[in-house]
Amino acid sequence: MDLLWVLYSMLTVCMAINMEATGSHSMFTCEPITLRMCQGLAYNTTFMPNLLNHYDQQTAALAMEPFHPIVNLECSTEIRPFLCALYAPVCTEYGRVTLPCRRLCQRAKSDCYKLMDMFGVSWPDEMECSRFPVCDESYPRAIDLLPSSDGTEESPSSVQRDYGFWCPRELKIEPDLGYSFMGVRDCSPPCPNMYFSKDELIFARYFIGVVSIICLSATLFTFLTFLIDVGRFRYPERPIIFYAVCYMMVSLVFFLGFLLEDRVSCNAASPGRFRASTITQGSHNKACTLLFMTLYFFTMAGSVWWVILTITWFLAAVPKWGSEAIEKKALLFHVVAWGIPGALTITLMAMNKIEGDSMSGICFVGLYDLMALRWFLLVPLALNVVVGVVLLLAGIAALNRVRMEIPLEKENQDKLVKFMIRIGVFSVLYLVPLLTVVGCYLYEQSHRSVWETTWVQERCREYHIPCPFKVEQTSRPDIALFLIKYLMMLVVGIPSVFWVGSKKTCFEWASFFNGHRRKDSAVHESRQVLQEPDFTQLLLRDPNTPVVRKSRGTSTQGTSTHASSTHLAMLDEPPSASTSHTGSMRSKSSSFHGSLHRSRDGRYTACSYRGVEERLPHGSTLRLNDPLQHCSVNRLNSHSRHGSLQRLESQSRHSSMRDLTITAQAIQSSPGNGIHRVVGEDATKA
Repeated sequence: MDLLWVLYSMLTVCMAINMEATGSHSMFTCEPITLRMCQGLAYNTTFMPNLLNHYDQQTAALAMEPFHPIVNLECSTEIRPFLCALYAPVCTEYGRVTLPCRRLCQRAKSDCYKLMDMFGVSWPDEMECSRFPVCDESYPRAIDLLPSSDGTEESPSSVQRDYGFWCPRELKIEPDLGYSFMGVRDCSPPCPNMYFSKDELIFARYFIGVVSIICLSATLFTFLTFLIDVGRFRYPERPIIFYAVCYMMVSLVFFLGFLLEDRVSCNAASPGRFRASTITQGSHNKACTLLFMTLYFFTMAGSVWWVILTITWFLAAVPKWGSEAIEKKALLFHVVAWGIPGALTITLMAMNKIEGDSMSGICFVGLYDLMALRWFLLVPLALNVVVGVVLLLAGIAALNRVRMEIPLEKENQDKLVKFMIRIGVFSVLYLVPLLTVVGCYLYEQSHRSVWETTWVQERCREYHIPCPFKVEQTSRPDIALFLIKYLMMLVVGIPSVFWVGSKKTCFEWASFFNGHRRKDSAVHESRQVLQEPDFTQLLLRDPNTPVVRKSRGTSTQGTSTHASSTHLAMLDEPPSASTSHTGSMRSKSSSFHGSLHRSRDGRYTACSYRGVEERLPHGSTLRLNDPLQHCSVNRLNSHSRHGSLQRLESQSRHSSMRDLTITAQAIQSSPGNGIHRVVGEDATKA
């Protein structure tokens, strides 16, 4: 039945073009009847939409075409008044709708049923006689032709009615796809963008494409710098790398949208079915769904990673957590950073809230649905901004309190100030674009209804739909607003380049292109501050005492000492000829060599056997030899796993004593550092 009606409508399109101009209604008033079938009746005015939801007389005329042969053959005197009562009802006083009587419907159907069957026309379901009131009067009834009885001077022809937004036939979509537009189901916005001209859209597309390329290059540089030296960026600054990766993916999606134009974000037009090009909605388009998932997921994840970055800074500055202590929470950070955006993405897909963006060529959320814009964009972004700013300010306040209240030497004072400046500049570079995006979304959601009403008022005659009722304000969006929004959505990832940009980065890239890498990469002093397990104690140290740095990889509470850092600190101490200092250095050397053994790559690892503070008396060789033997066994065990334990112990004892003898001879032949001189003396005595 539905297919038959479609065929009849398509066959009569050409006939409808030659019909007398019907003219669409700009206001819901009583309008003259222009349908040829309904002219010459007892009334000459009607209103639209009619009882069958045709929003103008041209649409009603197309729907009446199959009944023309039936009416012309005059199978019944009741068929013409009955059809006109439905397709062009009499215009009565405001708010009252007059239906034809059931008896009139039954007589028309019984008289013309056989003739309709001959022409292959069936009685429509919406015209079933059981739908009409039980009465037996002609149409129109006498009361329908009376003027308004409310005593007002306003005639029925001046009555205005508001029926809201009616979806144009060109924008209709199949019901099973779940589309909606301006609160109307099975309807979709037009493509290209309904607010801007073709030239504006072309400029916007190229603008977004260029910005996406710049941001993609910047974030990719940050990620590759991290891959060159993974150990350089540790907690609390490691989240910056994941943040850069997220916005690298965001830039990549916008770049793909630039290449795809509107092939993914829009449905193709279908002129044979009177369908114009419309915006893609829902998850039926796999390419659009993939772009949406990638863009929304990484946009939210990037925002969450910034919050996690402020959390790590807060943990390092206020409770003074070390790098390893923060790193132990990395699994929790990843669960939160990837889990929350994943849950939001799945929720939007289940709710079918995906929408194409013909301006940028991508698919996103909240472009036409205000509810999705508020709850899935504005609320998460605003919440992340508030939480991040609070933690950031608390961390900076803690660092500033240390700087103001505790007397520091100039070197540490400069490092702390430099680090605070880096945090401040990085945060401003992130927050300004993000707050601008939030402001654009707020402005957009507050003016969206006015923009849509203006669009309907401008296009209602073209689409033959009801025009808005009592429009008080009209406004069109400025394309600069959308360009700023897209710009800030992309440049929010660029601050990561500011953090990794330094001379060391240039040296690392130069070494990478030259084919070799430095094994020991020092941490930049402005980033080293919060990687110390207890940087407050470091800042409070006596300038005359040796620098003993805490572990950046082995301490969880700032209590253990990194062996290689201790070794470097001892080598920096000035030599002293006094006996007391020599005894102190002898004990330190014994502790140092007893707690370390050297691996193949030249790094020292701890061999625990005594407390670091244990002091050895003069002439004691047993305590020196025991740790040397133990560490040598460990060293040789790491080099060879196939020898016997006794042979390893013998070789380690022999090699350790020989090394100490050679070292003692070399140091005694020439003056040197205090720590080496002490080691030589102990070896000679042994």
